[in-house]
Amino acid sequence: MYQKSSKFVTTIIFIILININAILTQVEVTQPKELTTVSSIDTPAENRESSHQNYSSESIELNIKIGELKPPKPLESASRALVATKLSNGTTNGINNKPLQKSTSLPFKYPIKASRNENDAKLRAHVRYDEVTGELIDGDHPCHRECREGEEPMICYYHFVLEWYQTMSKACYDCPFNISDCYRPDCIPADGMNRPLNVINRKMPGPAIEVCQHDRIIVDVENDLMTEGTTVHWHGQHQRGTPYMDGTPYVTQCPILPETTFRYQFNATHSGTHFWHSHSGMQRADGAAGALIIRKPKSQDHHGSLYDYDRSEHVMIVTDWIHDMAMGMFTDHHHSKGDNKPPTLLVNGVGRFKVFNNDTTKPLYMRAARFNVEQGFKYRFRLINAEFLNCPIELSVDGHNITVIASDGYDLQPITTTSLVTYAGERYDFVLEANNEIDNYWIRYRGLMDCDEVFTKAKQVGILHYEGAMDLEPPGDPTWHELHNEGLQLNALNKGEEEDETISVAEMRSIEGYDDSLKEVADYQFYVAYDFYAKNNSHFHRAPYYGYNQVPVKQNRLYTPQLNHISMKLPSSPLLTARPTSDHFCNSSSIDKSCEDDYCECSHVLSVKLNSVVEIVIVDEGVTFDANHPFHLHGHSFRVVGLRRLAKHITVDEIKAYDEAGLLKRNLKNAPIKDTVTVPDGGYTVIRFKADNPGYWLFHCHIEFHVEIGMALVIKVGDHKEMTPVPRDFPSCGSYLPDNMLEQATTAKPHQAGDVNDYLSISHWWPVVVINTNSTSSSTTSATSSVAVLLCLWLFVKNTLS
Repeated sequence: MYQKSSKFVTTIIFIILININAILTQVEVTQPKELTTVSSIDTPAENRESSHQNYSSESIELNIKIGELKPPKPLESASRALVATKLSNGTTNGINNKPLQKSTSLPFKYPIKASRNENDAKLRAHVRYDEVTGELIDGDHPCHRECREGEEPMICYYHFVLEWYQTMSKACYDCPFNISDCYRPDCIPADGMNRPLNVINRKMPGPAIEVCQHDRIIVDVENDLMTEGTTVHWHGQHQRGTPYMDGTPYVTQCPILPETTFRYQFNATHSGTHFWHSHSGMQRADGAAGALIIRKPKSQDHHGSLYDYDRSEHVMIVTDWIHDMAMGMFTDHHHSKGDNKPPTLLVNGVGRFKVFNNDTTKPLYMRAARFNVEQGFKYRFRLINAEFLNCPIELSVDGHNITVIASDGYDLQPITTTSLVTYAGERYDFVLEANNEIDNYWIRYRGLMDCDEVFTKAKQVGILHYEGAMDLEPPGDPTWHELHNEGLQLNALNKGEEEDETISVAEMRSIEGYDDSLKEVADYQFYVAYDFYAKNNSHFHRAPYYGYNQVPVKQNRLYTPQLNHISMKLPSSPLLTARPTSDHFCNSSSIDKSCEDDYCECSHVLSVKLNSVVEIVIVDEGVTFDANHPFHLHGHSFRVVGLRRLAKHITVDEIKAYDEAGLLKRNLKNAPIKDTVTVPDGGYTVIRFKADNPGYWLFHCHIEFHVEIGMALVIKVGDHKEMTPVPRDFPSCGSYLPDNMLEQATTAKPHQAGDVNDYLSISHWWPVVVINTNSTSSSTTSATSSVAVLLCLWLFVKNTLS
């Protein structure tokens, strides 16, 4: 009896030891890795493991005193102050293997989450947030300050939480009947209409980032959308040295998956008026956007003497607005006969639209955006056009002219004008002199193109309020037609050079001197033509069932906007990380002639050498619709050397002939510098830039409905070896299509010796030991484990036979 019990116990111990061994052999024992700077990272894309976990691109090496906020010197390459760190999904710190500690000062929304490591805790310590709302407890962010010459740059941390939300939510209480309720925490009143949103930190516009030039910006983007990925693009920042922070899905990074966090960090190198926005789907249209203002010391501002104040309250974010989720409008328009015309506009997230009472003589609207000034002073206003549809916005101020001094972050020779037209993605800085009587004045915003009198007459007003004036709105309720102020107009719709009462972008003048982009002949010249084409786009028309010409109702026929008859098809893995060969690309020189009539899509890439000068002649053939398309270039700015409307419609071949005859006018002396520009219908815009920022950079129409279906291409600058290496453990993604899965699922396959991919089927309960010869575990651990297994086997056999 005792002998049998002993054998039984020995057998049980043996089984337990076998299982312990199995666990041990899966544990990888490695030597501690030396922390390296970002500039030394060079991991081939094919060697990186797939990762959808939280990503901290680099951890800040915070050898600074909390509150000083000074990064380690030298600052010329702030990335050298960083170390590559992989954040664990477990409960330990990825750097020093310490348990996570909770912090009460972290900028997380409900619930407060644990800091992943001590460096993160130090990073956030200088900013205290309300645990419930995520609001700053002590007012402004410390990086929002007066920028002084000689001052050390700061490390500026922000935490963004993207989530589904609602206008006029329960947080709004009795808004607008009790006007103070409209300003309660988490209340987003918009124009009074209820609709779903996806917003950052329950704000619309989202939190403003206001820093000084050369500060280090760090933003943790936490995606709480549950089932939808996201990215954030820092519109206007070129990401030199950090191309993987550009925020373009499938070009520079994978989307940030739900319930994960991605850390963006980059140097605020390009001063000026910019903005951040989601670059995924329709999220920008549904509220995910905010200001990004990078100031420099006034003593270094070329136009510093033209204004007295540059205040946050004078940042204007204008956008078109609809009353449902943008994706609903998109699908209705593209798959049925729904329209794509926004009914109204918003200014800084609010506007007049819904009437809350029945008094026609004094209707109650949501309160309009207000901008305060004091008589006798000059103010710098920063205008950001964050719209998502084809709705250029005309701005003017009653009783005041405006002096435009910059666009897209680049200084211009001042232009005093009555009104200004902006297109999606553009930014303009202007000076307004408060030289009128103390009163309240309308700031007029009038929608054009798809928002004009033919369609929705979309409009909005703001209030210029002089200190000392009564707290009232100006009299009247201006109609769409009344919102136009006669006079000189800058950047007018569908106007070219040398037209009366207008100044085109090409006629603006930069204060910057000559650079290589203005040389007589560019190294590369590309003609990029586009229009809306009647094609069987397989995403929306499926011949022979409901092909383009088969659909009986013409309103259900979708025209497809394309660049050079190509729709951009993004790859499943980001171009910057996958580093594909040119065989995976296409462009106008490689596609078939049939693409002019048939629908073609592929990864549209133009490759240029590093430091070459590139000229792009953008041609709007203008046959189908009378439209204007604003184009935005990532990673670079460009000179607008020419812009003109020639006819109602024109072909790219006619433009080429026009150019060959020397009739395509170019300003190669002091052309304005921008990163977003429109193209007149039936005309052209010529841009020039020096391709000195290696990487993959998106060039696309900034109308969301157009880029979503492929009105874009990518400019590949330099060879892969010249591109900044992507950090180790940078998240990866791609298709999963194993070749043998279908065969294994349907066909019984005999086991082949040495085939480690097959399952080993057994019909008894005896433990089985499998030795993985490909293991990367420590050889010492493997040897020890093997000896333990052999010893257990010997004991088992001995007890069984005795």
